[in-house]
Amino acid sequence: MRSRQRMFAAVMRLLLKCLRLGRRRRFKLVRQVEQLWHYGHLCLRSLLYNSFTNGDVVLDSLFEPVYWLVDHVTRWFGVVFVALVIGLTSSIVAIVYICLLPLILQTYTPAWICWHLAYGHWNLIMIVFHYYMAITTSPGHPPQAKNDLTGVSICRKCIAPKPARTHHCSICNRCVLKMDHHCPWLNNCVGHYNHRYFFSFCLFMTMGCIYCSISGWEMFRDAYAAIERMKLLEKERLQVAANQTYYQTPPPTFSFRQRAFHKSVVYLWVLCSSVALALGALTLWHAALITRGETSIERHTNRKERQRLQKKGKVFRNPYSYGSWDNWKVFLGVDVPRHWLTRVLLPSPHLPHGTGLSWDLPPCVMEQHAPLLAI
Repeated sequence: MRSRQRMFAAVMRLLLKCLRLGRRRRFKLVRQVEQLWHYGHLCLRSLLYNSFTNGDVVLDSLFEPVYWLVDHVTRWFGVVFVALVIGLTSSIVAIVYICLLPLILQTYTPAWICWHLAYGHWNLIMIVFHYYMAITTSPGHPPQAKNDLTGVSICRKCIAPKPARTHHCSICNRCVLKMDHHCPWLNNCVGHYNHRYFFSFCLFMTMGCIYCSISGWEMFRDAYAAIERMKLLEKERLQVAANQTYYQTPPPTFSFRQRAFHKSVVYLWVLCSSVALALGALTLWHAALITRGETSIERHTNRKERQRLQKKGKVFRNPYSYGSWDNWKVFLGVDVPRHWLTRVLLPSPHLPHGTGLSWDLPPCVMEQHAPLLAI
């Protein structure tokens, strides 16, 4: 009897010991899982944590796939956009020479004929020259060797020196000196060396479209009224022909040449007016940026910097602005008064001030003091 009790007691002690060991192992396993969970959570937070993160950063991250798609579509369709600009411009020039110029020579006075011939051809030459230069001129890129420049930051995308006012273009996949934006209509970046060509093209194209819209307004009204008469007479002719045999169908009231002439005039006026409104707004926007001595990218960065300094009670000063008038002189490369004629009103391939790597005070604003910095 006692042996059975001892055996039973031994079995119970062994069972209790196993239960204690299993419970300890379970507790140890739970503690390990909790530690791994906290460690993984801490690692994730450390990877994603950024003291500068705000709503704009989150929004940019969400739109990153859209930016990637736009960059790649723009890269491949740049040639199509350039061909579209050349095709539409050539169609307008062809309509002017084939349809409007003979009418001008027959109906206008000699003084007005000379004006239209002189201004029209000057404007066309300026458009063609600046568009060609904007497409073929490199915007400028910083050197890839790290020892060539000192005191500059490093681009985190191309791991190359990044001087002041330089930004990385995700479409060209290169850093661009004084980058303004990537223009799909040029299939090129707008930067230090071709910024003037881009703005001049926009300006002269807007002027040309306004010139065509104003000069062709009366022709457009007459052509539109003629097209409406064509539609009305065509409808009446078809109603008459419905009650007659095939051989008694009357001939069309207007010839093919007349139809093509009126439709070409309407096409010219509508296209020129639309481009004048859209491109005119873009030209005014860039003119305002040039007046402030900023690029499109610097407009956003300067606004954020201005807001940041304003919270600290400080005032932001653009170090690359020399005053409205001098900003235009620096941008256009006007050093002496005769340059307004030779470099602005006539085609000129002169280079901009500086190399885009450093920003010393240009000669045309040497009378000023040092540029203002952030206080």
